[in-house]
Amino acid sequence: MTLPVLGQVQVDGWTLLGLVGQVLFFMRFIIQWIATERAKRTVIPTSFWYFSIGGALVLLFYSFVRRDPVFIAGYLLAMVIYVRNLRFALRPGSTGREE
Repeated sequence: MTLPVLGQVQVDGWTLLGLVGQVLFFMRFIIQWIATERAKRTVIPTSFWYFSIGGALVLLFYSFVRRDPVFIAGYLLAMVIYVRNLRFALRPGSTGREE
């Protein structure tokens, strides 16, 4: 299917999956923004890391389907960082937030 708004870009199920991954990934910034506005200081809620992992997983899968080694490498490395940060946020005594 070709959408006129996108010109000659072909939009298929895999493209839609990639877009879902981008939306998940973008939501982490919205969550962080809302949490920061409420606290009146910079905070990174635990849900930021969940959305980071979820978005990166979907986009990593999409990258494998599209056979794009640049994005595969990028999202694999990012996953390590996101999982590590989530582990720190979930530690007993952690507030799950950073200033």
